[in-house]
Amino acid sequence: MTRYQRNHWFLAVALAGLAGFVDAIGFLYTGGFFTAFMTGNSTRMAVGLFTDGRIAAIAGSMIATFVLGVILGNLIGHACPRRARLPLTILGVVLLLAIAAGLAMVGTGTLAVGFTLLAMGMENTVFQREGEVSIGLTYMTGTLVKLGQALSRIHRAGQRWAWVPHLLLWTGLVSGAGLGVLAYLDWGLGALWMAVAIGLVLAIIACLPRFALHE
Repeated sequence: MTRYQRNHWFLAVALAGLAGFVDAIGFLYTGGFFTAFMTGNSTRMAVGLFTDGRIAAIAGSMIATFVLGVILGNLIGHACPRRARLPLTILGVVLLLAIAAGLAMVGTGTLAVGFTLLAMGMENTVFQREGEVSIGLTYMTGTLVKLGQALSRIHRAGQRWAWVPHLLLWTGLVSGAGLGVLAYLDWGLGALWMAVAIGLVLAIIACLPRFALHE
């Protein structure tokens, strides 16, 4: 994150919050599976292979769907003009979340979860440099490692505040997850419409000239 301008930091934090929000809703609805955190699903799949084949199948299908979302996001990113990539990718996420919310309204919750997986996979392609993801918005292990590394360099010149963006990113996801729990307890999968609204606001913000990405 330190390679980006500060306005991009805060957009990334907000997107991480959106991911946490959606992930918490999916976790509660599915009874312990994740829509954004594929490390958790990978562990569940491995455990399920030796204890419960149904769990392994569910986790494996969720991982595959998430990866498909990454592929879609990457294709969109490469097809878009560089300056439009950021808002258009976020709009793609919003569209997938809107489909998920609509499906939830007609009682097809399982399919709705599938579209949230696609959305979260796509979200991870929002920030790219030289064709590679440069800010992971839904997995925090790497962020916490970078936080620890930055804290270990806090005594060096020019490194005193390098840990801040990593802490903000982690805090964004955790805060979003907490809000997702509260929203789900009140509205169930209908809370996905809140995620759609949040994502739309972020897409509009990303259209501002100051948020144009430069390789």
